[in-house]
Amino acid sequence: MRLVVQRVKRASVVVGDRVVGSISDGLLVLAGTTHSDTERDVDALADKLVALRVFSDGEGKMNRSLLDTGGELLLVSQFTLYGSTRKGNRPSFTNAGDPAVAVELIDRLAARVTSHGVRVANGEFGAAMEVELLNDGPVTLILETRQGKLV
Repeated sequence: MRLVVQRVKRASVVVGDRVVGSISDGLLVLAGTTHSDTERDVDALADKLVALRVFSDGEGKMNRSLLDTGGELLLVSQFTLYGSTRKGNRPSFTNAGDPAVAVELIDRLAARVTSHGVRVANGEFGAAMEVELLNDGPVTLILETRQGKLV
Protein backbone atom coordinates (compact mmCIF):
# COMPACT_ATOMS: atom_id res chain seq x y z
CA MET A 1 0.00 0.00 0.00
CA ARG A 2 1.28 3.45 -0.83
CA LEU A 3 0.25 6.70 0.85
CA VAL A 4 1.04 10.31 0.06
CA VAL A 5 0.59 12.24 3.30
CA GLN A 6 0.26 16.03 3.35
CA ARG A 7 -0.02 18.19 6.44
CA VAL A 8 -2.82 20.65 5.79
CA LYS A 9 -4.58 23.63 7.35
CA ARG A 10 -7.74 22.44 5.58
CA ALA A 11 -8.74 20.05 2.81
CA SER A 12 -11.93 18.97 1.09
CA VAL A 13 -13.20 16.64 -1.61
CA VAL A 14 -15.98 17.56 -4.02
CA VAL A 15 -17.85 15.11 -6.25
CA GLY A 16 -20.10 16.84 -8.74
CA ASP A 17 -21.51 19.79 -6.82
CA ARG A 18 -21.36 18.33 -3.31
CA VAL A 19 -18.67 18.27 -0.66
CA VAL A 20 -18.26 14.62 0.36
CA GLY A 21 -15.48 15.13 2.92
CA SER A 22 -13.63 17.97 4.59
CA ILE A 23 -11.25 18.57 7.48
CA SER A 24 -9.49 21.42 9.22
CA ASP A 25 -5.96 21.03 10.63
CA GLY A 26 -4.66 17.55 10.00
CA LEU A 27 -3.51 15.21 7.28
CA LEU A 28 -4.69 14.71 3.72
CA VAL A 29 -3.88 11.12 2.77
CA LEU A 30 -3.95 9.88 -0.81
CA ALA A 31 -4.07 6.07 -0.65
CA GLY A 32 -3.30 3.55 -3.37
CA THR A 33 -3.38 -0.23 -3.18
CA THR A 34 -1.60 -2.93 -5.13
CA HIS A 35 -2.35 -6.62 -5.65
CA SER A 36 -0.29 -7.93 -2.73
CA ASP A 37 -1.71 -5.61 -0.05
CA THR A 38 -3.23 -7.20 3.04
CA GLU A 39 -4.90 -6.14 6.27
CA ARG A 40 -1.44 -6.20 7.89
CA ASP A 41 -0.32 -3.46 5.48
CA VAL A 42 -3.36 -1.36 6.31
CA ASP A 43 -2.98 -1.76 10.05
CA ALA A 44 0.72 -0.86 9.99
CA LEU A 45 0.01 2.30 8.01
CA ALA A 46 -2.96 3.35 10.12
CA ASP A 47 -0.96 2.99 13.31
CA LYS A 48 1.91 4.97 11.77
CA LEU A 49 -0.40 7.75 10.53
CA VAL A 50 -1.91 8.54 13.92
CA ALA A 51 1.50 8.57 15.63
CA LEU A 52 3.46 10.36 12.88
CA ARG A 53 5.13 13.39 14.48
CA VAL A 54 4.75 16.02 11.76
CA PHE A 55 3.01 18.82 13.68
CA SER A 56 4.92 21.61 15.37
CA ASP A 57 5.37 21.83 19.11
CA GLY A 58 5.79 25.08 21.07
CA GLU A 59 9.34 25.43 19.77
CA GLY A 60 8.41 24.97 16.12
CA LYS A 61 9.83 21.44 15.88
CA MET A 62 7.88 18.59 14.32
CA ASN A 63 7.20 16.70 17.54
CA ARG A 64 3.42 16.26 17.66
CA SER A 65 1.08 13.72 16.10
CA LEU A 66 -2.61 13.65 15.20
CA LEU A 67 -3.19 12.05 18.58
CA ASP A 68 -1.37 14.92 20.32
CA THR A 69 -3.05 17.73 18.38
CA GLY A 70 -6.57 16.39 17.94
CA GLY A 71 -6.05 16.74 14.17
CA GLU A 72 -8.26 15.19 11.54
CA LEU A 73 -7.57 12.99 8.51
CA LEU A 74 -9.06 13.20 5.02
CA LEU A 75 -8.65 9.88 3.20
CA VAL A 76 -8.82 9.84 -0.60
CA SER A 77 -8.41 6.66 -2.65
CA GLN A 78 -6.08 7.14 -5.61
CA PHE A 79 -5.23 4.17 -7.82
CA THR A 80 -2.89 6.37 -9.88
CA LEU A 81 -0.28 6.10 -7.09
CA TYR A 82 0.60 2.76 -8.69
CA GLY A 83 0.82 4.17 -12.21
CA SER A 84 3.95 3.25 -14.15
CA THR A 85 5.52 5.36 -16.90
CA ARG A 86 8.44 3.03 -17.66
CA LYS A 87 7.21 2.42 -21.20
CA GLY A 88 5.98 5.35 -23.24
CA ASN A 89 4.22 8.44 -21.98
CA ARG A 90 0.82 7.01 -21.11
CA PRO A 91 0.74 5.56 -17.57
CA SER A 92 -0.06 1.90 -17.06
CA PHE A 93 -2.13 1.02 -14.01
CA THR A 94 -1.66 -2.75 -14.02
CA ASN A 95 0.03 -2.56 -10.60
CA ALA A 96 -3.02 -0.89 -9.02
CA GLY A 97 -5.06 -3.18 -6.82
CA ASP A 98 -8.38 -4.71 -7.80
CA PRO A 99 -11.12 -2.15 -7.02
CA ALA A 100 -13.27 -4.66 -5.09
CA VAL A 101 -10.37 -5.43 -2.74
CA ALA A 102 -9.08 -1.85 -2.69
CA VAL A 103 -12.36 -0.42 -1.39
CA GLU A 104 -12.29 -2.90 1.51
CA LEU A 105 -8.69 -1.97 2.36
CA ILE A 106 -9.39 1.77 2.19
CA ASP A 107 -12.45 1.29 4.43
CA ARG A 108 -10.32 -0.70 6.88
CA LEU A 109 -7.71 2.09 6.92
CA ALA A 110 -10.40 4.64 7.80
CA ALA A 111 -11.85 2.39 10.51
CA ARG A 112 -8.45 1.66 12.05
CA VAL A 113 -7.53 5.37 12.19
CA THR A 114 -10.95 6.13 13.68
CA SER A 115 -10.41 3.44 16.32
CA HIS A 116 -7.51 5.56 17.63
CA GLY A 117 -9.92 8.45 18.23
CA VAL A 118 -9.02 10.45 15.13
CA ARG A 119 -11.87 11.94 13.08
CA VAL A 120 -11.71 10.64 9.49
CA ALA A 121 -13.44 12.17 6.47
CA ASN A 122 -13.42 10.32 3.15
CA GLY A 123 -13.46 10.91 -0.54
CA GLU A 124 -15.76 8.79 -2.68
CA PHE A 125 -14.18 5.59 -3.96
CA GLY A 126 -14.10 5.37 -7.75
CA ALA A 127 -15.54 8.84 -8.32
CA ALA A 128 -14.03 11.75 -10.23
CA MET A 129 -13.03 13.91 -7.28
CA GLU A 130 -11.84 17.48 -6.94
CA VAL A 131 -9.44 17.72 -4.00
CA GLU A 132 -8.72 21.14 -2.56
CA LEU A 133 -6.13 21.74 0.12
CA LEU A 134 -4.19 24.40 1.91
CA ASN A 135 -0.82 22.74 2.47
CA ASP A 136 0.84 23.47 5.81
CA GLY A 137 4.60 23.80 5.66
CA PRO A 138 4.50 22.31 3.09
CA VAL A 139 5.06 18.91 4.64
CA THR A 140 4.56 15.94 2.31
CA LEU A 141 5.68 12.36 2.96
CA ILE A 142 5.36 9.02 1.18
CA LEU A 143 4.61 5.95 3.30
CA GLU A 144 4.63 2.46 1.87
CA THR A 145 4.31 -1.12 3.06
CA ARG A 146 5.27 -4.46 1.63
CA GLN A 147 4.18 -7.69 3.27
CA GLY A 148 2.85 -5.84 6.29
CA LYS A 149 6.06 -3.91 6.98
CA LEU A 150 6.85 -0.26 6.43
CA VAL A 151 9.48 0.38 3.77
